Amino acid sequence: MRTPVDPRLLMNPVHLLSLGFGSGLAPKAPGTAGTLVAIPVYLLMAGLTPVAYLLVTLFLLYIGIHLCQATAQRLGVHDHPAIVWDEIVGYLLTMVAAPFDWVWIVAGFALFRLFDVWKPWPIGFLDRRVSGGIGIMLDDLLAAVYASIVLHLTIYLTGGTL
Repeated sequence: MRTPVDPRLLMNPVHLLSLGFGSGLAPKAPGTAGTLVAIPVYLLMAGLTPVAYLLVTLFLLYIGIHLCQATAQRLGVHDHPAIVWDEIVGYLLTMVAAPFDWVWIVAGFALFRLFDVWKPWPIGFLDRRVSGGIGIMLDDLLAAVYASIVLHLTIYLTGGTL
């Protein structure tokens, strides 16, 4: 059973962000809810140049280490399911240089969730052994790399049309 999260934490901007604007408080599948929040963020960023998109995403990754660490310490739990900033950034990393089309937006979502839940080696290994904000962000970073590779291979093999 997971430790309950007081919704008043959302009044603190650090926790508001790390809890995915409240999506992490979803009673079921908070990681999926957090990833859904990433889609509008992606839509806002999609018009950026690829370099600007990547720089913004890397900045969000960097601040995520600190956000997630602060919330994990406040909750007293290493990687509480309500902490979903890592899912938001993971989805954004999955979508780096992907074509702006709903097919790829949904495919990126599904692939990221698959690898984030499945945690193939070394994701699961690192998830169990690396703690703190870096550990919280690291498994989603690797899930995003796996998802992005599969997404871009699919785009390449299909000529970008499904």
